[in-house]
Amino acid sequence: MKPISILIITYNRPNDVLLLLKNIAAQEDAAELIHEVIIINNASNADYDQVVAYVNERNLNYRYVDSPENLGVARGRNLAISIAQAPILISIDDDAYFRDKDALKKAVGVFKEHQDPQRALGAVCFKVLYASTLEVQKNLFPHKDYKKHKDDTFFETSYFTGCGHAILKEVYEKAGDYPDDFFYGMEEYDLSYRILDAGYKIAFTSEVVVMHNESPLGRAPHAEKMFMFWVNKSKVAFRYLPVRYFISTTVMWSLEFIRKTNWHFPLWIKGWRVIFQLPFKEKRQRLSKETLAYLKKIGARLSY
Repeated sequence: MKPISILIITYNRPNDVLLLLKNIAAQEDAAELIHEVIIINNASNADYDQVVAYVNERNLNYRYVDSPENLGVARGRNLAISIAQAPILISIDDDAYFRDKDALKKAVGVFKEHQDPQRALGAVCFKVLYASTLEVQKNLFPHKDYKKHKDDTFFETSYFTGCGHAILKEVYEKAGDYPDDFFYGMEEYDLSYRILDAGYKIAFTSEVVVMHNESPLGRAPHAEKMFMFWVNKSKVAFRYLPVRYFISTTVMWSLEFIRKTNWHFPLWIKGWRVIFQLPFKEKRQRLSKETLAYLKKIGARLSY
């Protein structure tokens, strides 16, 4: 079997995803590396006829799926994962593309190069640049200490980011899929903790570079997005971390919500109502002592 399945979730961005598909087809040794390209159309309203025509005309194994409903990020990826068959699953946003033509070759090479019998490499996060400025997109850099790691070509970290990453199929089979109760936001943190608790490590590589157009199309309104960030990050902390980190996370992210939304009071009240219900609705899946020790060793920020 060829080593790579590429997973793309798209919503109302036909021009962006068409650019991405052409970029993938232009990759070096694409026919030898790519087992399939899976495209999940998340019940878009936009016209995707050009995308469908392109897919039907090409030799790569494209698998285009029209979802009857908008599954969101997490459930959309889960659908793609359930279809994927290759050992390495590469996810890339529909408004992004690979900078270099050897990106897929480098992605496969990272897993081969960084083998560790103690903690196997299970997930790799790619470097993301703004396509408009060529600057690093810091909110998609997978470590909170950017100054310390900004020049590193490879480092172990506590989470991966969603714009561009590769995860072994076996990792999903052992750690599970994305949380299906998350529509958008923080789903990578939830899965990352389970990946680490399953005995794998997550790493960043600067060898594979993703250019992000960050299209405004198909995005949630700002206040709703911040609401999902706050509530979902609180859920992650409650599920996996000691109680003190759950408390600090909920408080700090509530303040971030206020700051970023200019006091959107109705959603702020709604957020606290959801969070106060978590102890009654959520099951604790606290990380092992070994995983917590590893997180502290690699400099993970747990407090928020």
